[in-house]
Amino acid sequence: MLKNTLFFKKTELSTIQSYANRISDEKTSGEIGYYNVMDSSFELISQSKEFIKDKKHIKNFVLLGMGGSSCGVKALKDFLVDEDKDEDKRLFIIDNTSSHTFNKIIKTLNLEESMFIVTSKSGTTIEVVSLFKLVIAYFGIDNSNLHKYFIFITDENSKLDKLGQELNISRFYIPANVGGRFSILSAVGIVPLSFCGYDTKALLEGAKACYEDFFTHKKDEILQKAYHYCTHKNANINVLFSYANEFRGFNEWYVQLIAESLGKKQGYKRIGLTPIALIGARDQHSFLQLIMDGPKDKTVTFLKVLKAKNSPLIPNISFSQLKECDFANNIELQKLLNTQCDATMQALISENLSVDLIELDSFDAWHCGYLMYYYELLTSACGIMLGINAYNQPGVETGKLMLKKLLSI
Repeated sequence: MLKNTLFFKKTELSTIQSYANRISDEKTSGEIGYYNVMDSSFELISQSKEFIKDKKHIKNFVLLGMGGSSCGVKALKDFLVDEDKDEDKRLFIIDNTSSHTFNKIIKTLNLEESMFIVTSKSGTTIEVVSLFKLVIAYFGIDNSNLHKYFIFITDENSKLDKLGQELNISRFYIPANVGGRFSILSAVGIVPLSFCGYDTKALLEGAKACYEDFFTHKKDEILQKAYHYCTHKNANINVLFSYANEFRGFNEWYVQLIAESLGKKQGYKRIGLTPIALIGARDQHSFLQLIMDGPKDKTVTFLKVLKAKNSPLIPNISFSQLKECDFANNIELQKLLNTQCDATMQALISENLSVDLIELDSFDAWHCGYLMYYYELLTSACGIMLGINAYNQPGVETGKLMLKKLLSI
């Protein structure tokens, strides 16, 4: 299960109940589709498996995507290290127009054993379209054969969808009312993960459990945390301190979700919560110094997993000059990591910083689904409390227009 412990003073429920009502109204309206996307995604699992069942020659699945079309998939891939999946299937993610990365991946692929998943909600993401063209050119694929090597994940009736119709390329659709950075539980995540044999049913069940905890059982940790963030007098920086390398992709997803959703203009006023993502215990030896002794403008969430498969025991080896380190002998490496998390957390609490702790039982699909839906709800709650639209990205669109202008000169 997932347990969230808040180490700051909670607010009377009567103060925040109106926000809970507004989230429920937003869900019921159907305008924001991620709230209920799990319902249609369960059917998507069987569709994905049916599509891939006669393509046993495919060993490499290569996702071409940017932002909301790739960050969540990367988070899942990094997180699900302990999952039992089809070991013959490899998932590659090309999520930047970086020449070195593109060349490094593409050179390892045998075309006849590969399928490229072109993911773009709008269908016209310039980076994704450019990568699509590069793959075609690298392998010299004729238009008449593109359907053998590519599938599209996009909005229905997007320009990419219409191209797929022209070229007989299979398409999976993102619901129109599900925004890109909230789309991980739609075709964006379910299709490539199902192709590779991950337990996508458990992923959706975890998200559904979070839904039930929030909307049915009325658990209030998300509302309490959002209200604390949005009304804090000094802290507008939110630090996620994740204890395990397996959270690297999740950290990237968290940064995109918070930054793109909660950094907005409101008339002449600029509003936002700044996300920072750290990995413990590594970043205890760098950024922690700033949190401990620097400005108290940060709230901190600690994220840890209680159990990890095959965690080795630190051997009972002693050196005359290193006896002060012997206290960790005969302790599991995962226990050392989690105790470092606890010690750092207690140090920050002693400095009167706003801290909370999220504990997961294990690195599995259920817990990942719960955690990702938790953060989507937290983002929505913060958007409502800040009085902004958490689902648009006008600042990003301005940059896209400038790019087109500069490359057209």
